[in-house]
Amino acid sequence: MSPIGQIVVSGILLQATQADAFSQIQNDVLLSSSLWVNIALAGLSALLFVYMGRGIASNRARLIWGATLMIPLVSISSYLGLASGLTASFIEMPAGHALAGEEVMSQWGRYLTWTLSTPLILLALGLLADANLGSLFTVITADIGMCMTGLAAALVTSSYLFRWLFYAVGCTFFIVVLYALVIEWPTFAVEAGTSDIFRLLRTLTIVLWLGYPIIWAVGVEGLALVQSPGLTSWGYSVLDILAKYVFAFLLLRWIASNERIVSMTGRELATESATVDD
Repeated sequence: MSPIGQIVVSGILLQATQADAFSQIQNDVLLSSSLWVNIALAGLSALLFVYMGRGIASNRARLIWGATLMIPLVSISSYLGLASGLTASFIEMPAGHALAGEEVMSQWGRYLTWTLSTPLILLALGLLADANLGSLFTVITADIGMCMTGLAAALVTSSYLFRWLFYAVGCTFFIVVLYALVIEWPTFAVEAGTSDIFRLLRTLTIVLWLGYPIIWAVGVEGLALVQSPGLTSWGYSVLDILAKYVFAFLLLRWIASNERIVSMTGRELATESATVDD
């Protein structure tokens, strides 16, 4: 077959896959509602965050606000991709999987969202804690690696073993992120005077982010203990709502009320505190 013919055939298959995915999504009320509810909340969150950030002026605070504002905007794009069937497709599970030989829907577009949105969450947290550039780079890079290996684990069909190997590598990247959130960044936050809000947001992030690999493991992509695409999608969507929009709201509300603290470095805060004590 000529290259042109291959392109045409591939294009037909791609369109067919999108149409089939779109049809299944729209016909599954549980699945489609999990996407459209998230789209609506992301849109409302973006508008709210624009309003909440209207008076923020200092550079560091505006960086946090900008990173936070992008989170729902990325989510809108991602969930529209899923709802349209653009970033969802059917894959055949490999031998050894509980559904071996069966075609299941893969909502792989979620991994694209997480690859863009979770680094923004970590950037906002790192800026809040006033973490150094090297630590920020390492943690965000590990986070991107976690999302991409998660995507590989979800899409590889050649070997069931390789699905779990990619999953294990992704969890290893996650440990790097957890180390920074639990061990390294709290020290920076104390020096920056943001330890109280950082601890709250860190706890929220860790607890919710642990839910993603658990859902993957018990869902169709992993052990298939839960085989409903709608239930799995709602599980991810609830985590996204809490880990993104609720997280961002709490952060921006604190920033708006404590911009002076955010605008100062740890050294400036220490100097000011020593002056007050004297």
